[in-house]
Amino acid sequence: MPPRGIKKGTKRARQYEHIKESERRRGVSMGRAEEIAARTVNKERARSRTSRAKGRTFDELYNEAKRMKIPGRSKMTKVQLQRAVDGRRR
Repeated sequence: MPPRGIKKGTKRARQYEHIKESERRRGVSMGRAEEIAARTVNKERARSRTSRAKGRTFDELYNEAKRMKIPGRSKMTKVQLQRAVDGRRR
């Protein structure tokens, strides 16, 4: 069963099933395979939903801020990280 917001028969639902079955063939438990598939599909959906600048995940922004040595990043929200990273690029 795909994650919430994913309709049956859509590309994302097929992607979810494909990833889940692939993980099962590798010997991963059903619960873990479903979790991996759901996380992957949700991440891809978040990336494609908006432009690349807005579609970055919190982890991507945090790692970029870490590379740029932005102080206070560990206490920042996603929006604050986005502003800090984008502000440094200019």
